Amino acid sequence: MSNQVVIFEELEAGGGSRIGVVRLNAPRSMNALSLEMIHSLKARLDQWAADDGIGAVWLEGEGEKAFCAGGDIVALYRDMTEPRSDSQSVSEGEAFFTDEYELDYLIHTYPKPFIIWGNGLVIGGGLGLMVGGSHRIVTEHSRVAMPEVSIGLYPDVGAGWFLNRMPGRTGLFLGLTGAHMNAADAIFTGLADRFIRHDMREEVKHALQHSDFDTGAHAAVNKVLRRFEAGSRDALPRAVVREHFDVIQSLTDGDSLLDVVDNLGKYAGDDPWLIKAVKTVASASPASLTLTWQHYHNTLHDSLSQVFDKELQLSLRSLKMGEFAEGVRALLIDKDLKPRWYFPTLESVDPEWIDRFFMQP
Repeated sequence: MSNQVVIFEELEAGGGSRIGVVRLNAPRSMNALSLEMIHSLKARLDQWAADDGIGAVWLEGEGEKAFCAGGDIVALYRDMTEPRSDSQSVSEGEAFFTDEYELDYLIHTYPKPFIIWGNGLVIGGGLGLMVGGSHRIVTEHSRVAMPEVSIGLYPDVGAGWFLNRMPGRTGLFLGLTGAHMNAADAIFTGLADRFIRHDMREEVKHALQHSDFDTGAHAAVNKVLRRFEAGSRDALPRAVVREHFDVIQSLTDGDSLLDVVDNLGKYAGDDPWLIKAVKTVASASPASLTLTWQHYHNTLHDSLSQVFDKELQLSLRSLKMGEFAEGVRALLIDKDLKPRWYFPTLESVDPEWIDRFFMQP
């Protein structure tokens, strides 16, 4: 296997066009997104955007388990907790969030068809990569989530934009609970476009190679994906979020975060998916839940670029306020699963402490 963290290749296609193929190549870390990956991706995508010979771009993850399971938060933890060099003007964490959001925005606004093969885990930063694609494919193995409240962070990578555009208050529910979605859920909530069986991946690529992008690139891609989607319908899982839509609406019907969390805590049903979601809220960082609630409501009418601007400020402050570092320590460093949150309960969260995250620089 190549030692490169991102592998690039170009496939010949019809009409003299080429398909730029990108593979995240860190399967041992579930293709966790590193700063090196971000820089490599950005440079090549800029190059392909300016290349008239590239008709479309395809992005996938190495291995069968994950497209991308989030950012490299272990590296961010080291940056937050280790002494900083006097010559280091910008920390790795600052560079990571700044460059990650620029990459995500580039994908959202890419001038050519951008196909994402979202197989396996698509979590956090991985969802930031996938959601901006023009043609987002999920498979029977896809597991999609934004679980940041469990590590002392908040749903970022444009979540203020895409959570607010989900049906009803499903985006608020998914942001507060970090609940995992399957392929059908991802399509229902607008995070994905088509469902295709994972064993068809290479056939889909081959079919795209026989497409003529000069006569209409987006239509050419749609024609291929539509055909394979039709042959995958029998494998589509049941849409759990759609089935529980009315319950989710009821649980999130509150005028404050305390109201909604109280509603969630009183859930008395027997559905395993909802029970797990409620348990996650009970153990999540109260500060992170508060940040998630405020950011969700603060970005209701914002453009995508406005959301990324706000999230950059929130994330840079998260690097310095301690809660994020503690969440990563408990989950991935010491692995004791016993985070010592800055505020033990929602009622004890200091509004002035939270306001510091939202102050303009």
